[in-house]
Amino acid sequence: MLRSINHFSLHRINSTELRVVSDVAEGVLPVIQAEESVVRKYTQRTGWPHRWITLFVLEDLQPLLRQLRQGARPASLAFAPSENRDYHARQNLSTADIAALSERPVVNLYDLADLSTCNIFVNRREMMTQHYWEDAQAMRGLMAHEHAHPLAENEITRASRQIHFQVLDGRVTTPQPPPAPVLFGGAETGTTSETGNRLSKIPRVLDLLGEKLSLLAPREILTNEMTIQSSFSEDLLHLNLCNMDNAGASIAGRTALAQHLQQEVAQGDLTEQETGLLLLVGDLNGFLPLALEIAPFYRAGKPDEARALEQILETRVFPFLDPLAVKCYMDLRDHYIALSAPSAGNLPLSEMVAWSNTVLQILCQALMVKDYSLQYEMGLSER
Repeated sequence: MLRSINHFSLHRINSTELRVVSDVAEGVLPVIQAEESVVRKYTQRTGWPHRWITLFVLEDLQPLLRQLRQGARPASLAFAPSENRDYHARQNLSTADIAALSERPVVNLYDLADLSTCNIFVNRREMMTQHYWEDAQAMRGLMAHEHAHPLAENEITRASRQIHFQVLDGRVTTPQPPPAPVLFGGAETGTTSETGNRLSKIPRVLDLLGEKLSLLAPREILTNEMTIQSSFSEDLLHLNLCNMDNAGASIAGRTALAQHLQQEVAQGDLTEQETGLLLLVGDLNGFLPLALEIAPFYRAGKPDEARALEQILETRVFPFLDPLAVKCYMDLRDHYIALSAPSAGNLPLSEMVAWSNTVLQILCQALMVKDYSLQYEMGLSER
């Protein structure tokens, strides 16, 4: 179904032309104001590359997703990575990749070969869901972060794009007793499959998480650091305070899951070991990416802001997680803080591989405590 354009406008911000296109009926003006405020500040920086920006304020991202499904994407086009996989690294997008975009509140689409222009897509539906739509400061933080991506490109980010990561296998290493048979009407009908389904999904979860925390991490860290250094620290801090509050609120769901799994243990459908493993993987997946938001404040010389964010985690999140997940967070945060340019005489690629392997070993060591073995490969991307 075709959508009506409800708003079109042109704006001149120093040396940059901003074009705004929207199918949203109302509420577009605050988005434009946030974008103008961010771009005006960025244009004062040396090296600002954009002469033209198109801001699409859409009810959702279906118009963009339809084009991507039809293959409308130059090979060098880059999506600024956020909490999902990096879309620059592959020539073709899978159905899952495209679907994941629908949950992004803001997407920055730009061409690394020609940074004179970029396209910002604002997803009103997701902005409303995450409570950003009526929060001007959070909106500025989002815009500032997205615009910082091309500015943060350097030899580290280029090296990270040349590396391929994939989980090959993951399995529990200790023998497990067979699950109790499921009885219906007094007759055995076989064993429950729900536990097996959960355990079989762990490698896929760790594949996505491992890529996010190792290969995508340098781009997110450097982008957040660039955002802070570009005088948007207050806006980014506000955005992250909202996200930390959301993390604290999500603990209720974690508690409910733990109770449900314990009921399955009592029924003989799940072992204590499997329960511990599932909860750990959930903790790692749900909360380790927060280190990507906090470490940049330390790196940018803003320890008070970083501590303000961590204090929320220490009071409302960490006490309810598996201690192994908390240790992983601390180790990752310190590793992210220490990210630096390649040393003299060393190739960026070799150092990036070693740096990324350290991230993965942090995960593997925690999983080994739960008797779970993770095997993966890392090498050069075939591009």
